[in-house]
Amino acid sequence: MDELDAPLSSRLGARTAALLAEELGLATVRDLLWHLPRRYVERGQVTPVGDLEAGEQVTVVARVQEVAAPRPMRARAGALLQVTLTDGRTPIGLTFFARHVNQFAHHRRELVPGRTVVVSGKVERFRHSLQLARPDYQALPDGVDDAGVVVDRPVPLYAATGKAASWKVEKAVRAVLDPLDERADGIPDVLPAELVARHGLLGPLAALRAVHAPDTREHLAAGQQRLRYEEAFVLQTALAQRRHEAAAERAVARPGRAGGVLDAFDERLPYPLTAAQARVGEEVAADLARDHPMQRLLQGDVGAGKTLVALRAMLRVVDSGGQAALLAPTEVLAAQHLRSLTAALGDLARGGLLGGDERGTRVVLLTGSLGAAARREALLAAASGEAGIVVGTHALLQEHVQFADLGLVVVDEQHRFGVEQRDALRRRGGRTAHLLVMTATPIPRTVAMTVFGDLETSVLDELPPGRAPVTTTVVPLQRTSWVDRVWERVAEEAARGRQTYVVCPRIGEEPTDGPDAAASAPASVPAAADLEPGADALWDEEPPEEEPPAGGAQRPAAAVLDVVRTVREHPATSGLRTEVLHGRLPAAEKEDVMRRFAAGEVDVVVATTVVEVGVDVPTASVMVVVDADRFGISQLHQLRGRIGRGGLPGTCLLLTGVEEGSAAGKRLKALAATTDGFALAQVDLEQRREGDVLGAAQSGRRTSLQLLSVLRDADVIAEARRDATELVTRDPALTGHRALAAAVAERVSGDTELFLGRGGPPGRRAPPARPGRGPSRC
Repeated sequence: MDELDAPLSSRLGARTAALLAEELGLATVRDLLWHLPRRYVERGQVTPVGDLEAGEQVTVVARVQEVAAPRPMRARAGALLQVTLTDGRTPIGLTFFARHVNQFAHHRRELVPGRTVVVSGKVERFRHSLQLARPDYQALPDGVDDAGVVVDRPVPLYAATGKAASWKVEKAVRAVLDPLDERADGIPDVLPAELVARHGLLGPLAALRAVHAPDTREHLAAGQQRLRYEEAFVLQTALAQRRHEAAAERAVARPGRAGGVLDAFDERLPYPLTAAQARVGEEVAADLARDHPMQRLLQGDVGAGKTLVALRAMLRVVDSGGQAALLAPTEVLAAQHLRSLTAALGDLARGGLLGGDERGTRVVLLTGSLGAAARREALLAAASGEAGIVVGTHALLQEHVQFADLGLVVVDEQHRFGVEQRDALRRRGGRTAHLLVMTATPIPRTVAMTVFGDLETSVLDELPPGRAPVTTTVVPLQRTSWVDRVWERVAEEAARGRQTYVVCPRIGEEPTDGPDAAASAPASVPAAADLEPGADALWDEEPPEEEPPAGGAQRPAAAVLDVVRTVREHPATSGLRTEVLHGRLPAAEKEDVMRRFAAGEVDVVVATTVVEVGVDVPTASVMVVVDADRFGISQLHQLRGRIGRGGLPGTCLLLTGVEEGSAAGKRLKALAATTDGFALAQVDLEQRREGDVLGAAQSGRRTSLQLLSVLRDADVIAEARRDATELVTRDPALTGHRALAAAVAERVSGDTELFLGRGGPPGRRAPPARPGRGPSRC
């Protein structure tokens, strides 16, 4: 058996092994050795206690300030010992319980005033003061270790739980690592020797010793350098193999033709392309003209003209005799795309029909809620090739949907679809279609994917003329006069003939509504009723950062069905024409509401995030987001992009009940400070880390990256990419690098395998973290 695959029960005591498996999911030697420290402290360093929040499971470093005399409890049998720690500014209490007052001798020996301790526990508030419930601690030595050496080395702090404290993890790591180091033969090197020498890296065992038991900060840095490069290199090798395989795939070249529908469309454009649109259009055209599949990510800020670039690419494919599919995440957005495309094309969208241009094509819509007759007509148009452009939702992914010659798949808001879903559509009919995925503000996983080089990237970094400025203001719900002013502003805009969106996190009156339902559901993901038939209910959307108030449960998120009553009853807005829009409504009703809103027949639409992307109403000038803290940065930026589209200045009002200094409060403040989507993506990435770059996880809470940071380590990643590309070019199957091949195979599994397009069961998901078992904040 490979030493790394040995079960921990064979190397540790049965109780310790069971604890690590139950609490942290660590089952093998490999699992434990790559459970790397979260951070390090040195003697004299402390954790700012004032930053802690009630409800968190934390590991902190503080000094003992005071140890009270043990005393009997008043209300029941037993005794307690109260200890006060401090970071020099803010105190935090520890309380220990025992049967008798003479059973605290160990605590009183270890918890000496002035001594630094590492302590784990759950933060609670008791009588307006912070305390750690059920604390577990380790006192740091007073300057000398058992061998008489001065203790100035960094102390590792691990992701841990209440039962598996950081120092218990450290003890287990040393018990496994030290014997390996003595033999020096337990861990094969996945890196080629030439790369280790070229970059001056430590060997694998030396690197693990340096990160788990560093002697100095320099020793630690050398170990981290090795492991960061190794992590980047394994990931980049996997991606290089995918690029190599993709280069061997064949697709039909779609170079277009002169005098076709694209030329006719360009002649009718009422405005010139921006320089960015022209540049990106040439990049896409060059990819389409090749005989291997395009895989390109089109990034652009809200309103940068991504849809126009995508439409021109689709028309080029139609001119080449093929078809294009535009995949949208919701029926509202799909219908909006249909309206936008047909309006832009005019009679070019009615090719083969009475009154249509002979150079044109047909554009059809396919969604899950179409009637039987309309659905049959759309399916026939796609299968016969009569429809050159098919716009649809997840309904396009169903097996019975066939195309005559699918040449291009355009995915709007690509993070809303699983990779296996879009690839299934690309390979429909036995040939691989070209792929263009679009996103506005990149969410962290998208940023990470582009840095790691999975997709070729095009960026629209220029806004078309005519976009009006949008002012964003954070409105505290506690200030009722400010909230009243919000509704007065909505009424003032209506008096000028302008419209308002009011967006809420949920619909309301859900079948699963209950005391805890609203707070427990991910608020930035639409309710189940908002999903299309057959939709993947686990969208790759960023989870909200829920911040319950200290000592109490979080109140339910604002609901459309409640807020619409507020709008209709408020003195300022009671006379306005107000409608609701959400995914639970019949498709015809949703379409009717948006049609009347766009026509100026509705003043206010109270909606869920079905209006997040694509909905284009030039006279909409106000966006009110209720409980804005329940949404992520990219989603809020998308919502804000729905206004200011017709030359009218826009106002975005973010209503929130969170404190300004909280994580969500800082997120909203950042949004109010800039309208630059790429800057906001950077803020989002800094706050939430990269997410699972090669898997389904979206947030940094379940990141696949141990040491790598996309922001900090871009140079390391680029270097590893060059090295991996060079190696895979010479040895695509890694036949001469068995250890590396094993590391890639182990890394590319489960959701990662799906991401890399190497099969696996569709719809497979990583198991959710069990409530209450998440790692502590260190």
